This record gives sequence, C-alpha cells and structure tokens, in this order.
Amino acid sequence: MKNIAVIGAGTMGNGIAHTFAQFGFNVQLIDVSQAALDRGIATISKNLDRMVAKEKISEADKTNTLNNISTYTSIKDGVQYAGLVVEAATENVDLKLKIFKELDEVCPEDTILATNTSSISITQIAAVTSRPEKVIGMHFMNPVPIMKLVEIIRGYNTSDEVNDFIVNLTKEIKKVPVEVNDYPGFVANRILMPMINESIETLYNGVAGVKEIDTVMKLGMAHPMGPLQLADFIGLDVCLSILNVMYEGFKNPKYAPCPLLVNMVTAGKLGVKSGEGFYDYSESRKAETVAKMFS
Repeated sequence: MKNIAVIGAGTMGNGIAHTFAQFGFNVQLIDVSQAALDRGIATISKNLDRMVAKEKISEADKTNTLNNISTYTSIKDGVQYAGLVVEAATENVDLKLKIFKELDEVCPEDTILATNTSSISITQIAAVTSRPEKVIGMHFMNPVPIMKLVEIIRGYNTSDEVNDFIVNLTKEIKKVPVEVNDYPGFVANRILMPMINESIETLYNGVAGVKEIDTVMKLGMAHPMGPLQLADFIGLDVCLSILNVMYEGFKNPKYAPCPLLVNMVTAGKLGVKSGEGFYDYSESRKAETVAKMFS
C-alpha cells in the first residue's frame, strides 16, 4: 500500500499528508478548491523548512516529501488508486457521512476507509458504506508531524485484519497507536474537552482571567499549554462541535458547552485561525505560535 489519499487540506489534513509523504508514501491530497490545496501545500513547505532549519531533515528530504504529494479537487480522481483513504474534513456528522457514501461508491473494493474524526461514532460512519469491516478511526493529534499519538478506533464491524493493518501502518510512520473503543469523544477528547469546557466556565463565572487560568494549569499541573490557549489552537468551533457530539451521545449535562463558548463561536471568534479567541493573534503571533509547536 503505497498510495494514500487524504480528504481535506486543512490543519489536520495537510499534517497527515505531510507525515505519510515524509515516510515515502505517494499521497493524493484532496480538497474542494485549488486555493485550499495551495494553502495546504504552502503550510507543508513551511513546516518542512522549520524541520530543515532544526536539522531534523535535509533539503533532499524536503524535496522528496513535496514530490510525493499530488493534489486533486475531485474525490473520484484522487482515490482511484488508493489503498487507504484518510478523511480529515470538518468535524461535522452530515459532511462526514456524505463523504463516506461517495468514497464507498468510487474507491476500489479493497480500499480501507479511515476517518480522523475526534469524536464521531465510527460505527455510524461505517453504516453508510457497503464495507463497514473496512472502516476505522485514525485520530491523529495536532500538529501531526510532531505529535506521536494516534488513537485507533474500530467500529462495531471493523475486521481484525483491518485493525491490525492500521496499527502496523501507524508504527511504520513512527507514531504510537493506542487502541480505544467507539464511544463519543473516544479517550483523548472525552477527557480533554470537559477540562477545556470547565476552564471556559471558570472564566465565564468570573473566578479568574484568561492568563491566570492558563498559568495555574501550566505551573500547577505541568501542562505545556494552558487549556484556553489550547482551545484557541484547536479551534473554538471544533471544541464546540466535539462537546455537542458528546452531549448528544451521552445525554449527560456535564458535556453541555458553556454559553461563553457558544457565543464566541457565533461571533466568529474561533481562536488562532480567525485571529482572535481567548487571546488576540496578529499574523506574526500566529506564525510564532505554530513555530513553537514545531520546536
């Protein structure tokens, strides 16, 4: 399996494409617009430049990685030779179901279909295909080229063969696979998102300010990044989507998103990607924040 298609050229998609390409796979990066693809390739190039500057890779490695990536605006054209497709579109149930229906129709019969969802049921996604045994979750962490963890989530019908293959493939790209069960939020976000949400509630209730909350968690709990800054980096809209999935999935009020988070997303204050969230991000600060993640 040398051909891997990645759906979505955003933060997670371009990171996944970067990682597979860096390890010698032929990657077909797919998005709905050429502009999105161009931005994705530019991000990959910048991140490779940082790795070259830190002498983690050579210029030849950078060139080879970029040469291993081709771009497509059509799913059908991009997946025709893929042995594995990794979907990394927006964390929206309806969108993912639509994509997987199309993938099932246009991919070769033996293609494995993986989703980078961080909270949505793999079983639900698999159910819209005719190959549920070949559908699996691969939840990469951001930034993908740096972070070692990949949550591997098998759906109700995922076969042992597919699960074992994906676990071994994850090791091949020097990541650490951790197998978890298919429940809303899996492990990472089931623990992380309530913490972020409670941090927002703490701010909302006037207990402390943004910097104070983050400082307590960094200095008191040895977190490398405060929860509010981390929420900005993840994207407040993504945090809200994940919390809504868990709230709907468990029907437990402890997962209900804080009204402040809802209002900020409604106002378009989404964090780093919009230029403002709990912190204010100029272009230089935005670049500095991303650069720190690759240090």
